[in-house]
Amino acid sequence: MPFDALTLKAVTAELSDALADCRIDKIHQSTRDSLVLQLRSRAGTRRLYLCANPGYPRIHLTQMATENPAKPPMFCMLLRKHLQGGRFVRIEQAGLERCVALTFSCTDELGEVAEKRLVAELMGRTSNLILVGPDGRVIDCLRRVDLTMSERRPVLPGLRYELPPKQEKSDPALAGPEALADLLAARTGDPLDRVLLDAFFGLSPLLCRELAYRATGNVDTPVPADVHDLAGKLCARLASLIRGPWQPTLLRRPDGRGFDFSCTPIGQYEAALKTEVFPDFSAMLDAFYAARDTADRMRQKSQAMVREISNLRDRTARKLAHQRQELEATYGRDRLRQLGDIVTANLHQIERGQVRLSAVDFYDPEMKSIDIPLNPAISPQANAAKFYKDYAKAKNAEKYLTEQIQKGEEELEYLMSVLDALSRAETDRDLLEIREELLSGGYLHERGAKKRMKLPPSKPMSFLSSDGFPILVGRNNRQNDALTLRTAARTDLWLHVQKIPGSHVIIVCGGAEPPDSTVTEAMILAAYYSRARDGQGVAVDCTQVRNVKKPNGAKPGMVIYDRYRTGYVTPDPEAVKRLSIPD
Repeated sequence: MPFDALTLKAVTAELSDALADCRIDKIHQSTRDSLVLQLRSRAGTRRLYLCANPGYPRIHLTQMATENPAKPPMFCMLLRKHLQGGRFVRIEQAGLERCVALTFSCTDELGEVAEKRLVAELMGRTSNLILVGPDGRVIDCLRRVDLTMSERRPVLPGLRYELPPKQEKSDPALAGPEALADLLAARTGDPLDRVLLDAFFGLSPLLCRELAYRATGNVDTPVPADVHDLAGKLCARLASLIRGPWQPTLLRRPDGRGFDFSCTPIGQYEAALKTEVFPDFSAMLDAFYAARDTADRMRQKSQAMVREISNLRDRTARKLAHQRQELEATYGRDRLRQLGDIVTANLHQIERGQVRLSAVDFYDPEMKSIDIPLNPAISPQANAAKFYKDYAKAKNAEKYLTEQIQKGEEELEYLMSVLDALSRAETDRDLLEIREELLSGGYLHERGAKKRMKLPPSKPMSFLSSDGFPILVGRNNRQNDALTLRTAARTDLWLHVQKIPGSHVIIVCGGAEPPDSTVTEAMILAAYYSRARDGQGVAVDCTQVRNVKKPNGAKPGMVIYDRYRTGYVTPDPEAVKRLSIPD
């Protein structure tokens, strides 16, 4: 994901026009490393998103809905104090670096007007958001950097703000044909894209490969011996790339998921990836990061539950493995009874204190002689009784272990279904419902004496087939139960992936027989909202709701069914999007 300096340059130019005459109306810190500035102007309201996440730092306007914490973090409160009500003045990029400063004209407590800067350093693991006062000193920052973390450039309140140190590379905007030819001549035989990446700052690996592809027709081209023609081509393409105009380009995988993005058309992947051009960079970045941000936010908020349930799952799996070994050991119990019979038949030959009995095994067709170990501390009769006792114990253990293994398998299946629901949670409400389910089941315990608030039932996901049949999909185990056992009619169709955790899917038939196309679309939904989302040829069972039963004492979402048919489909995100009905 190359949010490189050139992409930032294009976004900066776009924001400079879009934010003109805007004032900061509200400030929210939706996650620990992202801010949303709501700005107003005569043209309307805009939401500026700044993210200092080390994995995908960026800045752009957004339409994505963000859920804000009930109690704002301290950095958010500080920004509200200094910037709220401030008028946007300008946005500037520091050369061709991944650093941009937003300047606002603000009024302080004494009514004096001063310009303050919100600096976004979007440089991977060192990304930061820094508030700088009119005197050029740091007021505060998202991540404080002290001397133990960086002797070269600490970032702390009260220190004068300094730009990040420049890379020891050349500026591509200043690259002339002769200098570029000298550079290439010194690296003859090396991959061209690697030479460009090592030589110039501001260019991502994607752009370096694209430059090599445009100049030579191949991304793996080595630097030739004669570099003059190549240097001229590269120089012209570099100048065009830096000067613009830029084109927001999103690369998608064949399944529709975002793969990469760029500020210029990308041809190196040819037909392997789909290319989508957007009207502006903000819309492109929203489209690329929407699903990623939701997944990341849910992952952060659910990590405690995931850790707890994962530990329970692993513990249950280990216990099951041990019980299965014990059960396998009971299968040879008939030999214990036979040994007891042999000892009983030879009691007259055994003296107290004897440690071994040599006797004929009359259960062996060949009547071979065997040695049977004895306990010298007990009588011969007690030795025979011990074999019968061990036989009875193994027989009882088989029954007990069989029951326990069945319960353990059901428990493991339920825990896997909870982890699947957590992996697919899209909102805080989804997580709260799963948490309520786990609390009710005793898998989690409320800390302190805080009273749990009962949640009203939520609605399942709604879809509409191409033939006009409503399709409902459960979000979690509790909703699966409600959907299948209470909401659906007995003649509706019920679908679920075969032997894999996933959502219950209902085709609302209304007394009609849905065509095969509708059933296939419902199967795709069942496969997509399951643990097999990334699979192919996923088996999905389909039956009428009347054939689905919930055993007494079964865990939430656990059912049994019969008289079903099975189809095989591949999950398709585009089909899911096409069938979806907005909430």
